[in-house]
Amino acid sequence: MPIKSRIRTVPHYPHQGIMFRDITTLLKDPIGLRTTIQEIIKRYQPQQIDKVVGIESRGFIIGAPVAYQLETGFVPIRKQSKLPAQTIGRDYQLEYGSNRIEIHTDAIQPGERILLVDDLIATGGTAEAAVRLIREMDGEIVECCFVIDLPDAGGRSRLEKLGCKVFSLCEFAND
Repeated sequence: MPIKSRIRTVPHYPHQGIMFRDITTLLKDPIGLRTTIQEIIKRYQPQQIDKVVGIESRGFIIGAPVAYQLETGFVPIRKQSKLPAQTIGRDYQLEYGSNRIEIHTDAIQPGERILLVDDLIATGGTAEAAVRLIREMDGEIVECCFVIDLPDAGGRSRLEKLGCKVFSLCEFAND
């Protein structure tokens, strides 16, 4: 069952000319959801992963069951002011402005092997900010894992320039 076939494309959302890749159609399909999680587990089960870190919010949906299956902890990276305890944060650029993500200061211990998970890599701004937060806490990033890669947006190469390995289950190129 190709995962890509279960992802809906919404033209001109959120702006004219954007082809939005909507994973809600993949998530509502029990076979699609199960296959997505199983494919990720298959890749990372042989590796030592200490924590799965998911980026708000769809990274939570994918990352939590992956952490459960890998028998490790799950750490959320959230938008500014959403976490209740002490945090560190990073700003990142959006098409029109900037935003900030944060992580609890006690979420990652030095030397822990981290799998970073999100639904999609486009320009890579949010993922780069997450990588920098994890590294600031002395976490070792095993790989950055995404359901979808939009290679034309440049996010994969942006993360690779930081020395990160990047994996995705499918890609939508030249769309």
